Amino acid sequence: MTTTETPDTLRRILDYSSRADPYPLYAELRETPVARQEDGSYVISTYRELTDILHDPHLSSDVRHLSRPMPQVDAETTPAFINMDPPEHDRLRRMAMRHFGPPHTPGLVTGIEPALTATVSGLIDDFAGKEQIDIVDDFAYPFPVTVICRLLGVPREDEPRFHLWVNDIINSIDYDPRTDPKEKLDKGVQARKDLRQYLGGLLEQRHGRPGDDLLTRLANDDGPDGRMTDAEIVSTANLLLIAGHETTVNLITNGILTLLRHPQMLQRLRDEPDLVVPLVEELLRYEPPVHIIPWRAAYSDITVGDTVIPKGSQIMLMLASGSRDPNRFRDPDRFDPDRTDNQHLGFGSGIHLCFGGPLARREAQIALTELVRRLDRPRLVADPPPYRRSPVLRGPIHLHIEQSAA
Repeated sequence: MTTTETPDTLRRILDYSSRADPYPLYAELRETPVARQEDGSYVISTYRELTDILHDPHLSSDVRHLSRPMPQVDAETTPAFINMDPPEHDRLRRMAMRHFGPPHTPGLVTGIEPALTATVSGLIDDFAGKEQIDIVDDFAYPFPVTVICRLLGVPREDEPRFHLWVNDIINSIDYDPRTDPKEKLDKGVQARKDLRQYLGGLLEQRHGRPGDDLLTRLANDDGPDGRMTDAEIVSTANLLLIAGHETTVNLITNGILTLLRHPQMLQRLRDEPDLVVPLVEELLRYEPPVHIIPWRAAYSDITVGDTVIPKGSQIMLMLASGSRDPNRFRDPDRFDPDRTDNQHLGFGSGIHLCFGGPLARREAQIALTELVRRLDRPRLVADPPPYRRSPVLRGPIHLHIEQSAA
């Protein structure tokens, strides 16, 4: 494996003109599994190399290990655990998971299933009499936002406030000082400050008070690792609020788009509702909500394949490319819910495997099952639809469909 520069391919992937279909470019990128870029960073695009490095203890999520400082896009004094390394990452993730899933809260996802179904049903009820629906605005966005607000203890009526902040934060994730206006960075920094201040205000109201929401539990529970500081709680809540709906919006929207492009699968799901479990796994491989981890750091020299990545290098992980690698998946460009051994990278891998994966899976399963069951002869208005700007969190910004008004 020869390490060469492939700046043109990567540049085209990141360019908005490729957003609707980056997969042929990923195939080009995979010709050089570990590719050094002009700026000294490295891009990894093949399944084996991605899984190897995601499990390598020399891969860091801490920006301080980069030899070339990144623009300050994160204004938090205390980063979220997704941007930490062990042992601090492990401690904070363990403390958050204590209230979010097994073994201490094993019934969280199953316990809210009736509420998930009721929310989905209510949104679909509002489609009645409409010939045209925007799956994003009318369904895929309000559903997970409602869910994560309920779980965290964030007032749902505050969504118009934090929606603007979240948009600015998402837009700044892939900030590149060589091509992007500084306003993009500045808006992201300010949005992080505003969201932290907002969540901090909610947290102040939860100390010493009973409640089942995550903010209240984190504010008052002393587990085996003690109690999070307020700054740690705010950072964790910030991460969960954003990741808890942004990725699920893409998963649901990409799911409906894929089913409408494969009408035989849409009909099959209607006839076989249990198909939804492997179908969502195949969606996570075929049209994942997260395409790229834009940076990780090598805090010592890392050998990937036969390439040595020097200490301090920035590393870009092309997860969606790895999930379409023909050396790992047979006929990878075919949507196949019957695929076996589907160990995709849709939720990442290693110690940073998606914290909310079980919830996102169940949200998508319920959403797609009910949409397919209740939509009346749905059809796309435009294909491809308009996409978000971000190449990192890739999905349609709108998905207009038509159905019978009857």
